[in-house]
Amino acid sequence: MNLASDDFTLLSIPQQYAIDLTVLHTQWKTLMAITHPDRFIQSSANEQRLAMQRSMRINEAYQRLKNPLKRAEYLCHLRGVHINTENNTAMSATFLMQQIEWHEALADASHDIDKQRIKNKLLAQADDYKNSIQTALDINNDTNTAATFILSWLFIDKLVKQI
Repeated sequence: MNLASDDFTLLSIPQQYAIDLTVLHTQWKTLMAITHPDRFIQSSANEQRLAMQRSMRINEAYQRLKNPLKRAEYLCHLRGVHINTENNTAMSATFLMQQIEWHEALADASHDIDKQRIKNKLLAQADDYKNSIQTALDINNDTNTAATFILSWLFIDKLVKQI
């Protein structure tokens, strides 16, 4: 097992956005059964340390790949496009206007049901971005377009968490 491998290789999953989460989970469980530190209690300190490193790396890869947004960001990174969410604020004027509308709607929402309606619309938009990301990454091999959708989804994700 090469811990320096990318997450997909480490977990024997095809390097694409659309993955079978059941297969991912099975691969993770299989690797953890082999590498879990509890299996190395009677081993040397060095072997215990290596077991801990392996299990941490496997868990890190699993957590990243099972989350669709993190998986998308990671795929872009592997393909040479870094999302850089802290500094990348480039958004289309249309999306910026949409952000303003969402914020105003939330400010005007006086009842929980109104907030829930807005949240549902945001979640539906996030699903649209997820589908667009899959098309961009897996079909069109267009990482830059995927990155744009990821930035928009990140905004929506943050807004949904605020609600």
